Amino acid sequence: MRSVLFGLAATMLAGCATANGSAPRDGTMFVANKRDASLSRIDLATGAETHRATTCENPHELTVSPDDRHVMVACYSGRTLEIYRIANLAPAGRLTLGENARVHSAIWLEGDRVIAGAEGRGSLYLVGLTMTDRGMPPAMSLQEISEGTAPPGPHLLTVAPDGQTAWGTVIPRGEVVRYDLASGRETARRRVGNQIEALALSPDGAHLWVASNEDSLAYRLDPVTLETRASVATGAVPIRLAMHPSGRWLVSSNYGGGELSVIDTVTDRMVRTIPVSGTREAAQVTLVFSADGSRLYAAETGTDTVAEIDFASGTVLRRIATGPGGDGLAVLD
Repeated sequence: MRSVLFGLAATMLAGCATANGSAPRDGTMFVANKRDASLSRIDLATGAETHRATTCENPHELTVSPDDRHVMVACYSGRTLEIYRIANLAPAGRLTLGENARVHSAIWLEGDRVIAGAEGRGSLYLVGLTMTDRGMPPAMSLQEISEGTAPPGPHLLTVAPDGQTAWGTVIPRGEVVRYDLASGRETARRRVGNQIEALALSPDGAHLWVASNEDSLAYRLDPVTLETRASVATGAVPIRLAMHPSGRWLVSSNYGGGELSVIDTVTDRMVRTIPVSGTREAAQVTLVFSADGSRLYAAETGTDTVAEIDFASGTVLRRIATGPGGDGLAVLD
């Protein structure tokens, strides 16, 4: 059930200009509301929620199908991946993985493939599915990579541009794992630092970045050997990383201080800080760029809002109301 605060905030945001007087951009945002077991569809032109669907308990990361027709929710307290139609959030299918999978993140790849991190099993799933006009996947194949590896498995994932290699982070062990998706094998594993969670890959696949929540450092790794090539100080608890579409800038979402750190990937230096809420109480987590790189969206899980930020100026343009505990984000321009 929606709170009174959510309803008032949505009403005030709908149809309004942003904080600097510019017109809001067109597009659609999807938000996984982890305290509400729901998925929101938000019109970026108005800032208003258009649809809300009930999901599994504790939904986290989101991924959109390559044809922009469906959005998938990872069920962190369970073992499923849930699929909804982009247009109206009508249910379109459910994929069930192994017992105790605890799926925090998944990525929908070209060719009707999905990778999903089974944190509770210590493994990665490679899923093949076929979507029909009615939505339900009539056929599904499951391949579990690193089956038998002691939990935990990967928390966050990223994939190479050619879709043949994936990387994941194992937070308690401070490890990064490399997977060959073509052969279905784990090919490298290395401990990088303490509480390694966030990760991002450069657009050309040449540089892999991860971050330490405990030490507040971002590390640039060789994506093949996973050896550290550089380290850069960030703000406190850089829980997520987002790569600018150009590859020139890497941004950390700093949970500990409610701001963003911008890293120049050419010089491996932190070049500026973007204030957002300025407080840990905002519980700022997920961070995504618009497709053109002009705007950033930062989920403020503690205040049930998403901050829309102009990347060039660092201005918070507006705050968009979500459901309770809005965290996982996907944006379609």
